[in-house]
Amino acid sequence: MTASVSFYNNWKAAINDAALRAATVKVTLHTSTYTFAATQSVYADLSNELSTANGYTNGGLALSSITWSQTSGTATFDAADLVWTASGGSITARRAVMRVVGTFNSQVDPLILSWLLDTTPADVTATDGNTLTIQLNASGIYTLA
Repeated sequence: MTASVSFYNNWKAAINDAALRAATVKVTLHTSTYTFAATQSVYADLSNELSTANGYTNGGLALSSITWSQTSGTATFDAADLVWTASGGSITARRAVMRVVGTFNSQVDPLILSWLLDTTPADVTATDGNTLTIQLNASGIYTLA
């Protein structure tokens, strides 16, 4: 479930950096009161992240099975789908934000991209015992040609 993807401006300059291959990348969930701005550049610029509760941990979920490949001049960044299991209540979010954890290209916790989780736009909710899944594109999170 991802409706649209928007990149942060600072990431566009660093997108092809080899250090990304060894970085920890996390995805956080945000409420409907978070407003995407391409000029935001680091995790500290964000607002309205979900609190730790009901199966979500503030600070986000780390991507797993990250791959960065290049074939015939096209670079592809990919990872396993993201899954949060609601427990003790619902998880409700409007946006997801991807960032690098730690210092990368002289920035602390730089932002990569943000997904609007529903095109309406509307909140997406996983009720107690169910999962909120961000199914990443089968062709990769993004490609650069």
